[in-house]
Amino acid sequence: MLRRWLPRRLEHGEEATLVEHLDELRTRIIICLVAIVPAFVVAYAFRGRIISWLTGPLPPGKQLITLGVTEPFTTTIKVCMIAALALAFPVVIWQFWAFFAPAFERHVRRVVLTIVLFSSVLFVLGVMFMYWILLPRALEFLTTYEDKVYDIQIRASYYYSFVSLLLLGGGLAFQVPIVVLGLVRLRILSSARLRKNRGPAFLILLILAALLPTVDPVSLAFETIPLLALYELSIWMAVIMERRWRRAWEEEPAIGSS
Repeated sequence: MLRRWLPRRLEHGEEATLVEHLDELRTRIIICLVAIVPAFVVAYAFRGRIISWLTGPLPPGKQLITLGVTEPFTTTIKVCMIAALALAFPVVIWQFWAFFAPAFERHVRRVVLTIVLFSSVLFVLGVMFMYWILLPRALEFLTTYEDKVYDIQIRASYYYSFVSLLLLGGGLAFQVPIVVLGLVRLRILSSARLRKNRGPAFLILLILAALLPTVDPVSLAFETIPLLALYELSIWMAVIMERRWRRAWEEEPAIGSS
């Protein structure tokens, strides 16, 4: 019964009209939107625990304030919506992959599915790093800076937006090894090229760290150092995996080859 409502995934090389592609895309977008509804219900049911968890990194003695009659309600709804998007993220990724899967050959599909699995693990590690390592130190610095000059009050809606974006940025930043290994496995990059372009790569990682929602040098340092370490780790992992994948490369065509 459920399968009748799910779009059929095309096979590699199977032709379809533009209307059929658009109809499939529309159906998959609807599935993603529908998945958010039960996720929001679950998040709202546990809103107290979620808000308490997000408030955890605040330094002792700091309180959140709301300005306006509707802000407590709108802030709670915003937190629950962000949590719902995080819960529905696997469904969104799967629908995104299912739509583009026909463009890849079977051996590439297996590679991409493995990448998606490890990507989820690294995303969780990135969020944990931001929550337990970076956030407490960043908030300690930001909420006490010039506290003898300013009456520092923390607005709840701004705080939760800041924390949510920082956690999301940390999860995405930790995708560096999986992205690099994926490109190496698909023979788009190599460990030799990664070493050769270490300087430009470090500059790009520094720019990415600066784009995260932090403005103080403490947070920037704590964001940049792990990214550089992850890049170096990616190089060593690429060297090891190139040796393991060499036999598979002899049997598989390179990307873009006929």
